[in-house]
Amino acid sequence: MIWLQALWGRVWPYVAGAAGIVVGLFFVRQSGKSAGRQEAETEVMRRDQQAKREADAVANEVDRLDDDSLPDEFDRLHRARRR
Repeated sequence: MIWLQALWGRVWPYVAGAAGIVVGLFFVRQSGKSAGRQEAETEVMRRDQQAKREADAVANEVDRLDDDSLPDEFDRLHRARRR
C-alpha cells in the first residue's frame, strides 16, 4: 500500500498536467468555433444587405420605366443574357 502512495505521489503531477493540457485545448477549440461562427454570421448579414441594396436598385429602375419601355428593357436583358 505504501508503494502505491509513493507511485501516486510521483505520477499525479503528470496526470494533472495532462488534464490541464486537455482542458486548455478544449477551451481553445471552443473559442475558435465561436469566432468562426460569428465570422460566418457576419458574412451572411453582409451578403444579405448587399442583395437587398441590389434588389432595391432594380426595383427603383423598374419603377422609373414607363409602361412602353418596360417590355423593351425586358427584351434587351433577355438578349444580353442569351449571349
